[in-house]
Amino acid sequence: MPRFASLGQRNSTVPVSPLPHGTPGRGDFSCTGLAVSQLQAASTPFNPEANPGELARRIAELGDWFHNLNLHGVSTAPNHFLGDFPNIKWRRISPEIPEDLSGATVLDIGCNAGFYSLQMKQRGAKRVLGIDVDERYLSQARFAAQTLGLDIDFEKHSVYDVDQIPGKFDFVLFMGVFYHLRYPLLALDKIIKKIGGKLIFQSMTRGSQNVRQWEENYPFWNEEIFNDPDFPAAYFIEKKYSDDQTNWWIPNRGGIEAMLRSSGLQILSQPEPETWICSPQNPTVNGEYIVDLEMSGRL
Repeated sequence: MPRFASLGQRNSTVPVSPLPHGTPGRGDFSCTGLAVSQLQAASTPFNPEANPGELARRIAELGDWFHNLNLHGVSTAPNHFLGDFPNIKWRRISPEIPEDLSGATVLDIGCNAGFYSLQMKQRGAKRVLGIDVDERYLSQARFAAQTLGLDIDFEKHSVYDVDQIPGKFDFVLFMGVFYHLRYPLLALDKIIKKIGGKLIFQSMTRGSQNVRQWEENYPFWNEEIFNDPDFPAAYFIEKKYSDDQTNWWIPNRGGIEAMLRSSGLQILSQPEPETWICSPQNPTVNGEYIVDLEMSGRL
């Protein structure tokens, strides 16, 4: 599910209810009202031997959590409307990822409170970098990693600047972000530059879940395909969906898979209905990335 901020924000208030997103809204990349006390709570070292009551107090000081983490027996979002989220998804995804990630590098885009970053580090990844634009989530992630004694880097970056991060990564996680972006395909085309091994991609889908083979081309006068619910498509949300103004584009399954292929990715597996594991197949054209050709008018 969602975890990352999009380009736009219709207001500057961080949602406090557990909506299906982890974003401050459509707009700027400011701190979105993060209290000084929350910043201090995240930066103050926590003694894991402290009693659960003290740990619960520190968790509460960091605001509402979208990721339900287990920190020494204390849950950060025990009343999540999706249940034990995102562990309910991870249980189906994790068998697709090696138990031993020794030496591997990981980039977690839209890391929120760091659930996936924590899981990858616990499997022995050499380096894990989690990025987000929301200081509240970054503070939560840093606190969680410090509480669990895990060495993870959490930095503030926009998904649209991800191609400026040095190097490639063995595993790139792009979970619950895509449909929160006003320019989702631009983000995906930039992310492919960072994939040195596999992309673990998750997005909300709506509409048809059927996948069919389509012709390479259709004549101008063929309108029937657009009335077919299976035809690859994405629904544009002008205002809100699920009381969430950060939901911009929600594709059907055919639309997701078509966009993944269009960005030069090969779909390897689909461990659960909203998650795909991919690897780069044809990420460049004549040695140049698709996004660079498009931005220069040469695609």
